Amino acid sequence: MLERIHLAIVQQVDKQGSLTAAAGMLHVTQSALSHTMRKLEQQLGTEIWRREGRNLQLTQAGQYLLAVANRVLPQLDLAEERLGQFAQGERGSLRIGMECHPCYQWLLKIVSPYLSAWPDVDVDVKQKFQFGGIGALFGYEIDLLVTPDPLYKPGLKFEPVFDYEQVLVVNKDHRLATVDYARPQDIDREVLISYPVDIDRLDIYNQFLLPAGIAPRRHKAIETTDIMMQMVASGRGVAALPRWLVEEYAEKLDVVPVKLGKHGIAKQIFLGMRETEAVIDYLQAFMELARGSGPGTGQSNNGL
Repeated sequence: MLERIHLAIVQQVDKQGSLTAAAGMLHVTQSALSHTMRKLEQQLGTEIWRREGRNLQLTQAGQYLLAVANRVLPQLDLAEERLGQFAQGERGSLRIGMECHPCYQWLLKIVSPYLSAWPDVDVDVKQKFQFGGIGALFGYEIDLLVTPDPLYKPGLKFEPVFDYEQVLVVNKDHRLATVDYARPQDIDREVLISYPVDIDRLDIYNQFLLPAGIAPRRHKAIETTDIMMQMVASGRGVAALPRWLVEEYAEKLDVVPVKLGKHGIAKQIFLGMRETEAVIDYLQAFMELARGSGPGTGQSNNGL
């Protein structure tokens, strides 16, 4: 019978590289660990790994068991943590992953009132998941994902929380600063500044430039919004950002927003979660607060 300890052993042997090190991490003797796995192999009628010299090599069955362990063990760990919190009268923790660079300031405005309303919930923001949030949700490393590009996978649920318009941001003295809207061919001699994201995930490429067969003169990646806006303000390039963010910076920097194309580029920000946790009250409360706090309005998400 397959048990949790079997999954833990396979995972630790893979991580530590040896039976001895894995036994130490699991606080059992090496002989007990070896006996446990030999008994499992006898029950299953297949080998989990083979010894090659001093190394252990996972068989096909072992590789499959490792994949199961990496998927299942984080779920069990989280379930135990949550149940322990319930037993102690605690709410739990809310780990938020970011796939939206410019949304960070908006998120901070949500977190402050949320912490006041839910004092027994710990909140953590995981920015390292900016460009791999779906995997982090499935891996139980985060509980909510802030993203403009939801991937509708079985077991996940995405809810829109506010609308926004993606615009070109230019220096106030730029040749495009006074036009009604920018055309793709207007960008071909510009330095386009963006966050360090794959081109196929940048709206200005996949919804504006590439369909017209246009490319900028040069593409430059910058990680922080402040530096990006300073570069644009100094005439070092142009960028594509949400209108609400550009208008905030326009109050202190010489930048202006320009519509991308005659009809503009409309976008939405979504919050994603695992379907099984959609009923948790403090997750639902965060969703409701986010829906009523779209940036640029101070109230709802309408009209962004």
